Amino acid sequence: MLEKLSVIIINFQTPDLLKNAVETFRAFYPAVDVLIVDNGSRDNSLDIINQLIEKHPSSTRLLKFSENIFHGPAMHAAIEQTDKEYIFLLDSDTETTKGSFLEKMIELMQPAKKIYSIGQLDRVDKRGFITNKNGTPAIRTYGMMLNRNHYLQLHPFEHHGLPTLKNFTDAHRLGFAVLNFPIENYVRHLGRGTASRFGYQLGIKSKIDFLLHKLGL
Repeated sequence: MLEKLSVIIINFQTPDLLKNAVETFRAFYPAVDVLIVDNGSRDNSLDIINQLIEKHPSSTRLLKFSENIFHGPAMHAAIEQTDKEYIFLLDSDTETTKGSFLEKMIELMQPAKKIYSIGQLDRVDKRGFITNKNGTPAIRTYGMMLNRNHYLQLHPFEHHGLPTLKNFTDAHRLGFAVLNFPIENYVRHLGRGTASRFGYQLGIKSKIDFLLHKLGL
C-alpha cells in the first residue's frame, strides 16, 4: 500500500525544523519514499539534508532549487517529479507523534468516488481566508494527502497566502471530493515555522486581499 505513496517536504532555511519533521516521521515510517525539496537555502540546510539522506539512503531523495521559488510552486514542482499514485505533503514545521495514519488515509482514497484530497478540512472564501460559513472546501497542506492524477487536472499550486486556493476551487467545480481526517491526532503542526522567520513575501496583493476579505468583498 505505502509503495504507492511519495511524501514531499519543503525546506527554506529552517534546517532545525526540517530535521525534527523528518526524524519524527521516520520513527514511524522508515521506508516510505520521501522527497525533500530545498528551496534555495543559503544556510546549512544541505548539510542537514545530506545527513537525513544518509540515514535512509534508499528512500530519501533531494530536489534542490538554486533560489527560493516559494512554497506553492515548490510543491507543484515536487509533485511533477514523482510518478507515485498518491502524494502526502508534510510541512517542515511538524512533528509526527503517532503512526498508522498514512495507511488509513490511503484506504480512504477511492478513485472510483473521485476522492481528491484528505486531511484537516477548512472552508475558505474566494481570497483564501477561512470562513465558518459556506465556502470552498480545502485541506490544510501541513499534512495533506492527494491523488496525483487528479491534481494534474487542476490549477497548480502557486505563490499565494493559500497556495492551494485555485486548485481546490477547480476541484470543487469539477466535483472532486475532499475528506476530513483527524491528522492533528498524528501530526502536530507548530504553525508558521518558515513564515515567522522570513515572512510570506507576497507583496501588496496580500494586503489588498486581506482588506477586501475584511470588507466582505
